[in-house]
Amino acid sequence: MFDIKEIGTATMVLFAVIDIIGSIPIIIQIRQKVGHIQSEKASIASLLIMIAFLYVGEEILALIGIDINSFAIAGSFILFFLALELILGIRIYRDEMPTSASIVPLAFPLVAGAGTMTSLISLRAEYAVQNIIVAIVLNIILVYAVLKTTKQIERLLGATGIAVIRKVFGIILLAIAVKLFRTNLGFI
Repeated sequence: MFDIKEIGTATMVLFAVIDIIGSIPIIIQIRQKVGHIQSEKASIASLLIMIAFLYVGEEILALIGIDINSFAIAGSFILFFLALELILGIRIYRDEMPTSASIVPLAFPLVAGAGTMTSLISLRAEYAVQNIIVAIVLNIILVYAVLKTTKQIERLLGATGIAVIRKVFGIILLAIAVKLFRTNLGFI
C-alpha cells in the first residue's frame, strides 16, 4: 500500500543525499570540459542502478553476514557526514574529475553513489519498497530536469541561492541521520 508520508520522507532523504541542486557547479564543470551531457542516458542508468541495489543490496548484505539494522546504522553515519559536507561547505569525499560526460561520471557516482546506495538500504529498513521506488522515480525526474536545465537554474538561483538550498537540505539530512541511528538502535 502506498503511503504519502513514507514517499515524502524517502523523496526528501534521496533528494538531500543525491544533492542534484548542489551538484550544479560540478555538472557545469563537466559540461565545460567535455561538451554535451547525456541527460537521458545518465537518468535512466541512475534509475536502474538505484532500483537494482534496492532489491539486491539486502541479499548482498546477507551473503556477507550483515543485518539490515547494522547497515542502516552505518548508513546513518554516512548521511551524517554528507550532512556536514552540505552544512559546513566542506568536501570529505573527493572524486577525480571525469574525462567524459557519460553514465560513469553522472549516473555513478554523482547521482547513484555510495551515499545513495547506503540511503536506499537504510530506507528499506524503515519503509515499504514500493514507496521507496516512487521516491526514486520522483528524484530521477528531478535529476533529469536539472541535467537538462543546469544553465538556467544556475542563472535563476545564483551562487547564494544554491548555497542556501545546500544548507537547508544539510540540516534536514542531519536530522534524518539522527532519527535513522536512533530507530535502528531500538531507542524510543
